[in-house]
Amino acid sequence: MRKETNPELIAARTLAGFRDNLPANTIIKESMLNTLRNVFRKYGFNPIETPHLEFTEVLIGKGSEEINKQLYRFRDNGGRDVTLRFDHTVPLARFVVQHRDKIGIPFKRYAVGNVFRGESPQAGRYREFTQCDFDYIGTYSTSADAEVIQVIADSLTSLGIKDFTIFINNRKVLNGLCDYLDISDKIIDVLVWVDKLNKIGIQLVREGLIEEVGLTSDAANEIVDFINVRQIDHPKDFFKVVQKYKSYGDRMREGIEELEYLFEILEKLPINTKNFSIDFSIARGLGYYTGIIYETILNQLPQIGSVCSGGRFDNLTKSFSNDNLPGVGASIGLDRLLAALEKLELIKIKNTTAQVLVANLDNLYISDSMLFAQKLRQESINVEVYPEAIKLGKQFSFADQKGHNYLIAYGEIEAKTNIYTVSNMYSGEKYKERSFEDVIKIIHQSK
Repeated sequence: MRKETNPELIAARTLAGFRDNLPANTIIKESMLNTLRNVFRKYGFNPIETPHLEFTEVLIGKGSEEINKQLYRFRDNGGRDVTLRFDHTVPLARFVVQHRDKIGIPFKRYAVGNVFRGESPQAGRYREFTQCDFDYIGTYSTSADAEVIQVIADSLTSLGIKDFTIFINNRKVLNGLCDYLDISDKIIDVLVWVDKLNKIGIQLVREGLIEEVGLTSDAANEIVDFINVRQIDHPKDFFKVVQKYKSYGDRMREGIEELEYLFEILEKLPINTKNFSIDFSIARGLGYYTGIIYETILNQLPQIGSVCSGGRFDNLTKSFSNDNLPGVGASIGLDRLLAALEKLELIKIKNTTAQVLVANLDNLYISDSMLFAQKLRQESINVEVYPEAIKLGKQFSFADQKGHNYLIAYGEIEAKTNIYTVSNMYSGEKYKERSFEDVIKIIHQSK
């Protein structure tokens, strides 16, 4: 018999570059976010929220030309020219100018939410993705730059990541190089090509600088040689090597001296010096950066790209106010970081938020099993009750598939004796004839 099809059915599908998050991913994301929020709050960063949608004039021109091409821009029902936010930093500039009298300066904030960029989707990179930003507004002090780097390190360490490197540069160094080469009018184009180094390699960067930007071979070679300068040993040894570049002009000298001062601060903080390094090739393509910048790479997965990037943006509020407010901050790309943690097997996949499954042995005692589950919840234990009395083996399979830590069978004997058998779903161990108090101890000990 032929199965009839309904031509009016809508295909269940998602747009390219967008995705649904199933419970396993969403549970992990929520856990990661809770960890990150706790780190941000330790340093006094306060939560704010801004709209997903902004007037286009707020966002346009604040990123790179590449970002401008990726904007989701349209006219709303009122005919207004609006755009979905592409990051949290530009909306922050609008926010602090609009609410300055209420928030107080200096101001430290964090924001968590989705942003949108119409770029080519690839592994760990989507057109809608979650960013966690933390920023320090209203100070030029290098101590604020150092604190942001400290928060990056603390955040990754708190997530169980130890093998990472925060690569640090200063936009004044790159701008100073362009001053020295008398190509200051081409700074943005130069930075765009320098920013592509890890994606396309040094030779194609050189060719792009000559053929696309229009530099001479000598200028292109000078830039390529310069961005190959990286810290290999201790920062102090590195600074001895780069002293010669201070003669390239005021901006170059100022940029290098700011890096030297930054490392003086970092050396006294509880951050492993192996977790940060100077790299003159770090450019950060977004146009609003003015000073110290950084990108964070997981050393075991460098191909996935930076999982936390940022820097100083001292002129961002000039678009909204004559009274400029300097700032510095960073953004953690949660989806990319989650993809990396999965590859590194640093996360345990669970399809449930419940630690315990109460298995239903007899529908006559469903009320008793639900009451038992509620008593566990009052002890801060997440519990799910299986709704039907089916074969116990199937309920074990359900608990195994979902990722419950424990299964506790409940039926007539349990209801009458208040004695329970607790099965550990990971070790296979069974704790027989246990009192309610013992059950609580067993479950809490596993946390």
